[in-house]
Amino acid sequence: MQLREDIRNIAIIAHVDHGKTTLVDQLLKYSGTFRENEQVDERAMDSGDIERERGITILAKNTAVKYQENTTINILDTPGHADFGGEVERIMKMVDGVALVVDAYEGTMPQTRFVLKKALEQKLTPIVVLNKIDRPNARPNDVIDEVLDLFIELGADDDQLEFPVVYASALNGTSGFEPDDQQETMDPIFTTIMEHIPAPADNSEDPLQFQVTLLDYNDYVGRIGVGRIVRGTIKVGQQVVVLKEDGTNKSFRVTKLFGFIGLKRIEIEEAKAGDIVAVSGMEDLNVGDTICPADHPDELPRLRIDEPTLQMTFLVNNSPFAGREGKYITSRKIEERLLKQLETDVSLRVDPTESPDAWIVSGRGELHLSILIENMRREGYELQLSKPQVIIKEIDGVKSEPVERVQVDVPEEYTGAVMESLGARKGEMLDMVNHGNGQVRLEFKVPSRGLLGYSTEFMSQTRGYGILNHTFDAYEPVIKGQVGGRREGVLVALENGKASTYGIMGLEDRGVIFVNPGTEVYAGMIVGEHNRENDLTVNITKEKHLTNVRSATKDQTSTIRKTRDMSLEEALEYLNDDEYCEVTPESIRLRKKILNKNEREKAAKKSK
Repeated sequence: MQLREDIRNIAIIAHVDHGKTTLVDQLLKYSGTFRENEQVDERAMDSGDIERERGITILAKNTAVKYQENTTINILDTPGHADFGGEVERIMKMVDGVALVVDAYEGTMPQTRFVLKKALEQKLTPIVVLNKIDRPNARPNDVIDEVLDLFIELGADDDQLEFPVVYASALNGTSGFEPDDQQETMDPIFTTIMEHIPAPADNSEDPLQFQVTLLDYNDYVGRIGVGRIVRGTIKVGQQVVVLKEDGTNKSFRVTKLFGFIGLKRIEIEEAKAGDIVAVSGMEDLNVGDTICPADHPDELPRLRIDEPTLQMTFLVNNSPFAGREGKYITSRKIEERLLKQLETDVSLRVDPTESPDAWIVSGRGELHLSILIENMRREGYELQLSKPQVIIKEIDGVKSEPVERVQVDVPEEYTGAVMESLGARKGEMLDMVNHGNGQVRLEFKVPSRGLLGYSTEFMSQTRGYGILNHTFDAYEPVIKGQVGGRREGVLVALENGKASTYGIMGLEDRGVIFVNPGTEVYAGMIVGEHNRENDLTVNITKEKHLTNVRSATKDQTSTIRKTRDMSLEEALEYLNDDEYCEVTPESIRLRKKILNKNEREKAAKKSK
């Protein structure tokens, strides 16, 4: 079989924050893809605002670099977070090998494991890049042993276990074949890719087969399908058919064809087997569809996409402050936006409910859904959200729930507290390793619902020194009884008005306050956390009565404790079943579903 030696297709996989996107920056820079005077941002592949702010890759992206003038290396940057696993699985179908980037100090982490397992199952050829080799506490030999153990544990075959290793510091732009021999070049990585990653087969004379792996959308050309040409040649103007999941065929003409170079999409006239391209011309394209010639329909195996594990109800905002801050507040606008998201996000599900003002939105995890919500609020949408719920499935007649593998790195003195709190959330301990440097690594299996709301508790338990990582493991029979959940009650505002310093000072001994003086509140809004397990309705708007008698403490300045600010994820994790999170472009508020105090008490009595 002939091979296309002028091309290599590789995916870069790594755990969050192990330097994957920075490494791609350096590969782009050293390959000479950019002009001398071209201005290129740092972490160029992270194009979304949220990606740049949080330093995480959310959407899979592809780039191509020219190496030694006559070779193209297609590089696919994959998300490191398990919530975006839907992206990762499909990418593995587009490449012939993977570069596993591992932090030279932290070693293998749970989300490395998740993505690597997918790659090994596809029989892809791995190479290992040990990044951050310049760190003073780097431990290259131990980490290579950990990587080898992980490969064996994940069922790698003999060829995959013979992986080559390159040592690098992406931040400094250096690499080499030995930890202490670092040169300011990326050539060792490029030569390793050229020598070890197989070239794609050159079967461009055969009938066309192209599978859509990623979706994009453009207002001018509509849906764009990105994927790899498995065999044959595709040209602009060619008449082709799309083989759909339901067995139907639809014919269309290829209106535009795009190739990739650096960070740009360039229009091309034709592409052949082994190339990664983007095709437009048909509205009704979906992930997994095969594009073939009309006279030779030959479908490729469908791509399997992991099912969602978490769902939330999205509702039209009906709080007393509805419509004050948002631009899009009606059910029609919210529904349009959710359906538009489905155009490109195949791991998302949107189901209508009996109410025209509510939708059940299912995703791969809290981060997956919170990124969607964050994007919506930045675009000017206003909505309410219910508490996230795990999706229970029936497998062989047994009700099953998602279980996650949790890896915790904590200082020794906090191990007891973490073990106790995860035990209370029905966690089962699998492993415990003491590195001998004051750090302990613990591994657990915990039901997903036990982890809802856990990260805030974990951070306060470990004084911020702990690192918590978790990834979906499997569905297992449902554990009976209460798992996780918030133990404390909340402080609920009694009436509409502005929170006053006097009102807040009077409540400080009752718990932690969430609002600052001068913040507008409404009856039924949650303004703090109670010290005890019950909810307490409080008057936070109370003003000090003025008299004409001079007070002995008149000249003392009133000081109040720091209030607790919550991010979107923390607010969603904090919710209880009888509460909503109100999200607008400017505010995140927590509220009770029933705002009126008397009606709330009646409903609570009924439920007992």
